[in-house]
Amino acid sequence: MDPAITRLLLILGAYLVGAIPFGLLIAKSKGVDIRKHGSGNIGATNVGRVLGKKFFVICFVLDMLKGLAPTLAFGLISGIIGSNESVSPVDYWWWLGAMVAPVLGHMFSPFIGFKGGKGVATGLGSLLAVFPIMTIAAGVALAVFLTTLKISRYVGLSSSLASLSLPITTAVLVYGVADGFAGAWPTVLASAALALVVIVKHRGNLSRTLQGTEPKAGSPKRPSEVVGTSTNDR
Repeated sequence: MDPAITRLLLILGAYLVGAIPFGLLIAKSKGVDIRKHGSGNIGATNVGRVLGKKFFVICFVLDMLKGLAPTLAFGLISGIIGSNESVSPVDYWWWLGAMVAPVLGHMFSPFIGFKGGKGVATGLGSLLAVFPIMTIAAGVALAVFLTTLKISRYVGLSSSLASLSLPITTAVLVYGVADGFAGAWPTVLASAALALVVIVKHRGNLSRTLQGTEPKAGSPKRPSEVVGTSTNDR
């Protein structure tokens, strides 16, 4: 089979893996339609808010793995990972396509009407798989997320600032650190696009944060977030 066809099929497969709505499935296993509770989002944050911390961890890990596994598989099957040669910009574009595909699958899942979550956990997994440059950027983003969350306790704000750090970190690595990353300039553009999508998906959270109405992590559940209550006030 033509290598380009193989890569396109791998990217399509990555999209479909990313589209698996683990948050919805986890909540369904507990008799809950997560789309009708809390924020209505299928991501780990809302799952944890409605069902508890244990289910947040389960959902976050599964969402992260559905980003990491297909992106890593693409790098291995296409021969990018393990090659003794520097990765070319063309190969980076292919790999970045595989990186973004599961994130888009999570955000726009064909299994639930092209709706979905906000892509933070899946994006983290995808980033970790593009070794080493995006792995470093993901590590920095995770540190930004945890630091902001500890200070503010706003998940949406923390996710947005973490995503904003991605193009900054990759730009520093590509243009300011070492010649080994010279061919990785596509990662700057891809991380900027990914950051933009994540921030746009969090625009509601950011608006509520500015208005002082966004719930903080660990805060008591509001009536609309308790399983079995009405969500008309969302």
